Amino acid sequence: MKKIFLYSSLVAIAAISLMACSKQINEVNMSYPAIDPVRTDANAGTWKPLLLTSPSEFTCPAPIATASPDYVLQLNEIKSFQDDITSEEKALVKYWGAGAVLRWNEIMRELVAKHNIPPYQNPDGTYPIPSAANPLAYPTFPFANPPYAARAYAYLSAAQYDACIAGYHYKSVYNRSAPFKVDTLIRTLLPKSSLPSYPSEDAVVMGASVELLKLLFPGDQDYIDQRAAEHKRARLISGANVRSDLDAGENLGKAVAAKFVARARGDRAGAAVGNPAIWAQTEADCVARGEIPWISQETPKRPGMLPLFGKVRAWLFDSATMVNAVRPGPPPLTGSQEFKTELEEIYRYSKNLSSSQRAIAHFWADGLNTYTPPGHWNYIAANDFALLNFSEARWARNMALLNISLMDAGIACWDAKYFYYNPRPSHMDSRIKTVTGLPNFPSYISGHSTFSGAAATVLAYIVPSKAADYMAMAKDASLSRMYGAIHYRSDCDKGLETGYKVGNYAVTKGHLDGAE
Repeated sequence: MKKIFLYSSLVAIAAISLMACSKQINEVNMSYPAIDPVRTDANAGTWKPLLLTSPSEFTCPAPIATASPDYVLQLNEIKSFQDDITSEEKALVKYWGAGAVLRWNEIMRELVAKHNIPPYQNPDGTYPIPSAANPLAYPTFPFANPPYAARAYAYLSAAQYDACIAGYHYKSVYNRSAPFKVDTLIRTLLPKSSLPSYPSEDAVVMGASVELLKLLFPGDQDYIDQRAAEHKRARLISGANVRSDLDAGENLGKAVAAKFVARARGDRAGAAVGNPAIWAQTEADCVARGEIPWISQETPKRPGMLPLFGKVRAWLFDSATMVNAVRPGPPPLTGSQEFKTELEEIYRYSKNLSSSQRAIAHFWADGLNTYTPPGHWNYIAANDFALLNFSEARWARNMALLNISLMDAGIACWDAKYFYYNPRPSHMDSRIKTVTGLPNFPSYISGHSTFSGAAATVLAYIVPSKAADYMAMAKDASLSRMYGAIHYRSDCDKGLETGYKVGNYAVTKGHLDGAE
């Protein structure tokens, strides 16, 4: 039998006790329990989708009868797997039994961490740009920086959610029993679900995930296909689905994903890198306002990261709303006493950090070769959701709300960064040395703060019993950038405020989607 490899996260960070508050986040690979939902959410086919016009926008053909010869053959296929099951295959079932949304989110985080490496400069001092048209050439596409990663998590989660709505709709339409109910000789290696098995909810999530991951990480298609094959095999071995359950779900998930792929191709992210004329104009506009512009402190100077990401199409508001209601007011003028006071504060941190402050700075750094700040919040959410016995549909809905808020937080943050073009503390005072590196883009507002404010707001809505914990985490993530001597206080405070605003747009959407 072909060996099946089990994959765990590529990113495992040692547990660090955050002394500034009473919590502890253990960033290690968890052994997640199998999905056994308290609520099956059988009505999830009636929830409001994000992009589909209706749950039935894409058709799912009627299943064959459970008494048909073809279905009996599919039952026998399961039996043949279960008659000769290995310990490795049992581990495979257990791994995927934790949930499709959870595991495909993990895979996304692995890929983000793998690709979160900026390209090295050319011999002439210029920097190459990853190209989706030639993803395997150096620098390989993508460079999974925080805005790109936030967008990737959003598209994956949003497509999974709409695919679940479509899948649950057709479950109720066809109401085909699970194989272990049709044939009592089939063992169930996972908790028995009372939901109809056609189409498989795991397979709709898998089908949607594969298509989005291949779009976002085109150089990793073989790996993505390998994980999908693992997932399908695990469902068959477990006795949860026959092959036609999986085929129907996969095809439906792929059909739904095509709509998200089309949106992604037209959301203006492809132009976010800008060009030399844009880079020069942004700096000139800042100088014309009488301010000191941000300048790359890398050698040679690297163009600022994604200057036009603030123009990317958001999920929760239009561009006019972002400018008029979300964009923060200006930072302190670089010649003002307020600015000098904030700069002096960061200098003091850079000279005299406490051990707990240094730990917080490193814990929330989420720099190169990590799954980025949005991925950190996905990890936190996944660990908490796994303990709450959500259905697959509710997992998808909750992760979608989290991740569209994170993407839109990135858009709002990058809009402010390149609108104000504020210099970093170490640019204004050469005595300041950063603790965890220096991002190559303007200072105001803090990305970590904006992402964290949005995430904490959405998670507090989903898990209200932990609202205070999430807000404390967001505050720590924000302060970590001051402790690292990367941001001024106004960057962090206004970043949190902006994140809260974005998160509340997602919470409003949650109140109206029919899932409460």
